[in-house]
Amino acid sequence: MPVYAFEALASNGDTRKGVIEADSAKAARGQLRAQALVPLQVEPVSAQDKAASRQNLALNRKRVFSANALTIWTRQLAGLVSSGLPLERALTSLSDEAEKAPERELVATLRSEVNSGSAFAKALSQHPREFSDIFVAVIGAGEQSGNLGLVLERLADDLEEQQALKAKLIGAALYPAIVSLVAIVIVLFLVTYVVPQVAHVFAGSKHALPLLTVIMIGFSSFVRAYGWLMLLALILGAIGARYALANAAFRQKFDAAWLNLPILGRLARSYNAARFASTLAMLAAAGVPILKALQAASETLSNQALRSDAQDALVLVREGAPLASALAQKKRFPPLLAMFARLGEQTGQLPLMLQRAAKQLSTEVQRRAMQLATLLEPLLIVAMGVVVMLIVLAVLMPIIQLNQLVK
Repeated sequence: MPVYAFEALASNGDTRKGVIEADSAKAARGQLRAQALVPLQVEPVSAQDKAASRQNLALNRKRVFSANALTIWTRQLAGLVSSGLPLERALTSLSDEAEKAPERELVATLRSEVNSGSAFAKALSQHPREFSDIFVAVIGAGEQSGNLGLVLERLADDLEEQQALKAKLIGAALYPAIVSLVAIVIVLFLVTYVVPQVAHVFAGSKHALPLLTVIMIGFSSFVRAYGWLMLLALILGAIGARYALANAAFRQKFDAAWLNLPILGRLARSYNAARFASTLAMLAAAGVPILKALQAASETLSNQALRSDAQDALVLVREGAPLASALAQKKRFPPLLAMFARLGEQTGQLPLMLQRAAKQLSTEVQRRAMQLATLLEPLLIVAMGVVVMLIVLAVLMPIIQLNQLVK
């Protein structure tokens, strides 16, 4: 898309300069007017400066929609379009009602591109940081089928289900994480401050200290002397793990091993399968060809081992195998997914059956996450109590021993 350098007058009288992407100079002026700017000068950027201008656009552009904001925006757009409002007027309404300037400018840009004759999906594809390939593919299928309002409703439902599932998982993990953090802070305080005070008090004593106290003083001295090295090792280990996981072969092996864990593995398998089934159901219902839908759905899998299995299933389907048979051959996917896919193929209601499978898998994920959180909470509290009790005993035992000697 061509890049134009502009000079415009803002509503407060200030003059603004910059660069903007548009199909033509007229479209660029339209985008500026949509942003409440009066264009004074709009000129195409020379070929030698175009690459630099695009780079500046990419660097200066921040993400406008968060995951929650995108869900709300999609629901609002779906409601307006489903009520019979033309897309251009719907975008105008959303632009006028936007509270934040970046969101208002983004929606105004989309409206300008639609007004200039561009398809809505193509306009969305110009902003890959805001709208994923799956989002654009679903919108494109809705435009081609003439059911944009219905497709937007399904897309909003899918985004809301994703947000609800993530919120419940975060909520289940929040309390154990807080308890763990508090426990670490308390133990570090006791070991680095309280225990050394005890060691200082009994330093001149000729009596042998209890074994627990000796161990605790030694551990305290080690933490105080080499604590910064331990922290540095943790940081370097985290950085090394991040670089290792960036390697595709290592990441796939790691993810495959993660799936074999007793509790977390089943949780990860069900979560990814639910996301895969939900996306596949939404794309199939929107009229996207099954091969393209499988390719897009596989890209939503965060687990690389499951993504590889999904790609293998895609190859089998391309060669003529039924979807249920292709998924059944991949043992990492829950059998429930292949069963519902088979029912969908037999009844001719594949999107509906896949959506039911996604709902059932999501329910299972929530149930397992709550069970895990319920189990971890008392275990963490007990572990914290045991550690604190050992430290307190290490401090009190010399005092009790000294009391007995005095008597």
